[in-house]
Amino acid sequence: MKVYEYNDLDIAPLIIDAVYKSKSTLFGDGPLGKLLPKIGNQGGFRCVKRQDSSGQIAYIVLYTSGTEIDWPDSLDVETGIWRYFGDNRTPGKSLYDTPAKGNRYLSDIFARIDTPAERANIPPFLIFQWAGNQFDAKFLGVAVPGNPNIPPDKELNAIWRSKNGNRFQNYEAYFSVIDTGREEISKEWLKLLISDHKTSISFAPTAWKQFIKFGRQGIKPLLSPKGSEIPNKVQQLPQDSSGKKLLQKIRDYYNDNPFGFELCSTKIVQMMDNNFELFELTRPWRDGGRDAIGKYKIGNSHNPLLVEFALEAKCYSTEISVGVKSMSRLISRLKYRQFGVLITTSYVHSQAYKEIVEDGHPILVINASDIANILRAHGTNYQNVDTWLSQIDQENIEA
Repeated sequence: MKVYEYNDLDIAPLIIDAVYKSKSTLFGDGPLGKLLPKIGNQGGFRCVKRQDSSGQIAYIVLYTSGTEIDWPDSLDVETGIWRYFGDNRTPGKSLYDTPAKGNRYLSDIFARIDTPAERANIPPFLIFQWAGNQFDAKFLGVAVPGNPNIPPDKELNAIWRSKNGNRFQNYEAYFSVIDTGREEISKEWLKLLISDHKTSISFAPTAWKQFIKFGRQGIKPLLSPKGSEIPNKVQQLPQDSSGKKLLQKIRDYYNDNPFGFELCSTKIVQMMDNNFELFELTRPWRDGGRDAIGKYKIGNSHNPLLVEFALEAKCYSTEISVGVKSMSRLISRLKYRQFGVLITTSYVHSQAYKEIVEDGHPILVINASDIANILRAHGTNYQNVDTWLSQIDQENIEA
């Protein structure tokens, strides 16, 4: 990971996943004001306007701490999709009534994607995330609104939330971090976006030019497929306090009823991908190494392909791993043309994981860290997870 010290930020280039150091722990001593032309050091939605009389925006910085449990901004590095929540994050205001006018700008910008003449005025979004120390920031890339794999009517959604009994709306927006390849993300480009917008396109990365020319069809996301690595214990368990609390609440809830976690697991799997369906739980006393079977739907035709899978759920503490024996049992029970899903509130032992990867077994692992990310992405956190778990029990009783 490339790290740039504060004193070098004037000349530091914009490098994907590089970390830019802050000056101190004082509020306002962040790195972005020194790294980028005309940008400030405060706020999650930071706009720089052009110097001409158009009133248009030159470029926008989206900065996220990555720690807000109610607003889990996140980058899927495999698909290049950046999920961002707007700036109306507390009750008491309307959707657009925010100091930075972030939601108003989002609405205007997403409305321009399909109109070539208007697309030329869409500003690039520079994505930064807190790097975990002082006000250090990590650069995640240049983003454009929308994504080829997300329907246009799903790219910008006004969603409801409540806090202290008060309801309010905020935007959920989807962007694509674009693949700039070996091209430099030029600071000269950013300067010209401010001072001479017409000329700036000559200094833009090719991926940006393709978006401006072709819109959604011209988006080239930065795809980073994961290699066949064996994640260790730390990588499979939540490391942030809110994630740890969330998983512990689930373990505590099912402490006296471990079989109850099986139904909960099916809900989590469906949250992850709603193409998982038609679950049938195995009776506890007949458990033969699988806690549920179901179908995975491929295609949206009148006759979609349904692939059967077997699921095994393990509600374990962080000190108990899913070992070779449990994994081998699931593998041995898979029928022809089935795949397996192993979901655990803990982690998979390295030896068991190694056998899956090296032998090419069709097993999908959902570990404790995955569970935390899936739930928080759908608005469930350690503060409200007990209510969610109770609802699952209630639905099961009524069924």
